[in-house]
Amino acid sequence: MTSAIRYRRDIDGLRALAILPVLLFHAHVPGFSGGYVGVDIFFVISGYLITGIIAREVDEGRFSLVRFYERRFRRIMPALSLMILAVLAAAAFLYLPGDLEGVPKSALAATLFASNLWFFTDTGYFSGGADVKPLLHTWSLAVEEQYYIGFPILLMLLARFAPRWRTMVVAGIAALSLAIAIAMQRDTSGFTFYLLPTRAWELFAGALLALGALPPLRSRWLRELVAWIGLAAVALAVIFYDRNTVFPGVTALAPVLGAAALIHAAPGTAIGRLLGWGPMVGVGLISYSLYLWHWPLIVFTEYATDLPLSGGTRVIVIGAALLAGTASWRFVERPFRDAQRMPARAIFRFTGGAMALLCLLSLGLVAMGGWPSRFAPQVLAQMAGQTDFAPSRKQCHDSYMRGARPCTLGANVPPDAMLWGDSHGVELAYALSLAARAQGRSLIERTTSSCPPVLGYDAKDPRCAAANRAAFDAIRADRGLKRIYLAAFWANGDFDDPGFVAKLDRTIAAIRAEGREVVLIGPVPPQPFDVPRHLAHLARAGHLAEAHGVDRTWVEARTVHLRALFARWQAKGVRLIDPIAALCATGRCAIEQAGRPLYFDSHHLSVAGAQLVTDAR
Repeated sequence: MTSAIRYRRDIDGLRALAILPVLLFHAHVPGFSGGYVGVDIFFVISGYLITGIIAREVDEGRFSLVRFYERRFRRIMPALSLMILAVLAAAAFLYLPGDLEGVPKSALAATLFASNLWFFTDTGYFSGGADVKPLLHTWSLAVEEQYYIGFPILLMLLARFAPRWRTMVVAGIAALSLAIAIAMQRDTSGFTFYLLPTRAWELFAGALLALGALPPLRSRWLRELVAWIGLAAVALAVIFYDRNTVFPGVTALAPVLGAAALIHAAPGTAIGRLLGWGPMVGVGLISYSLYLWHWPLIVFTEYATDLPLSGGTRVIVIGAALLAGTASWRFVERPFRDAQRMPARAIFRFTGGAMALLCLLSLGLVAMGGWPSRFAPQVLAQMAGQTDFAPSRKQCHDSYMRGARPCTLGANVPPDAMLWGDSHGVELAYALSLAARAQGRSLIERTTSSCPPVLGYDAKDPRCAAANRAAFDAIRADRGLKRIYLAAFWANGDFDDPGFVAKLDRTIAAIRAEGREVVLIGPVPPQPFDVPRHLAHLARAGHLAEAHGVDRTWVEARTVHLRALFARWQAKGVRLIDPIAALCATGRCAIEQAGRPLYFDSHHLSVAGAQLVTDAR
């Protein structure tokens, strides 16, 4: 039997508990490093509420797919359509050509509820580039709508052919989805994060509650205990998870089961009264619109300022998001959800018209290819730095992960050197190969994303250790390799840990024990902005002469232990190529030279930058 679904203030309060951590996480507010789990809470709430409605109507013999999708369109499309339209307009005004190109493509995907599929192929949630994708957050809406394509039909079929097995079948599918999510939790492609098969169990968790899979808790003290445990599970995830947490998978159990516990046990408890508190309910009521508007406001603000939100700007943007969410709820959501003011036929006409308009606008912008005619040539010249990466990058990088042979660069002769590193090594390998070709030599490139050349390094992707072991074995097997270059994102903030430095120390010693020369390529100074974009913004404002990067002292403070290790090995005869010395000779690190950006993003050297560094050795 389904449990009766009636209005519960505490569930609106739970929506607030979902949206506020998401907002504060995206706004970089300290203490909310795991705020992204708010999306998982939304999934549980949605599964509970929508399943309760569908199952009750199916049981009563009055369920209609047409009426169901009418309600979904009323709830989703008006506010979503307005937000997408505003994003297209703002991006067309603000974005540089290379950044604009992806926006209409994502708008098209969001309009068709396929943005999770688009972003799965385009970017990771926490990877570089996400900060200029103002519709990235629509992936979760796509997951929900894809779920609701098949789920009502499943419940209808079960009611007709196997009514007694309904809960068990739903539980079995949920268990299968969870098992897939756990099995793939270390997958780095984005499949587990973005796609329905590994997210469905979170919606099913709420669905099972609505289907009465758990008996009601009669004891007051037990309800209080379960509610407190649920709140603690959610809070711990919000506070202690971060961008490095392997998620989703096992780690998603805490926020999902915590949300389910609150739905099941909170009524009549102290936690239930807290969730039913007026301000919590108020935020919960605007949570959908707030979710829609907060991310574009953050993305566009950070894009315009070339800085992450902080201080007063952060307060202003959070306030603007709350105002936009409130206005959208009051003047868009509520009128369209009123069947008296907006009958069903009008909703379907609106939805069809809005989707057609957004698709046409998106396709038009796609055809314009970034609309470069909006900008002066000097602006476009700086933005072109985003593509100044090694022509061999696509073919040669991550060769181990793709099961391909590593590339040999330079002259057509047996290699006498290898560059072993992470993605920072790609352009450095290419720059070194240009010099090698001129000398009639060649070198092997072995670079693996997010995988520094350190034996025993324990990364999120377990294949990193295998890739490093394969690189070292290749060094041992090829006596023709006389020189080994080591390159990585040493200044990323994590690699200066003494434990990591000790592993690097042992790796250098192991290579030298094989009789090979080691050349250390030191830390590349990371910048707080995308360098070509920042330079293009300065050129647009006529202030390109003011371009500069971070202070040298900041980079040096970030890499104290690593630089001490490098100096120690340099004293023993190991060669050092020092990007800090090459780029930061004046105290402020250079980010452009002769009109060319020295980076193609915030921390990867462009070909121009790599040549500057390697020529200065």
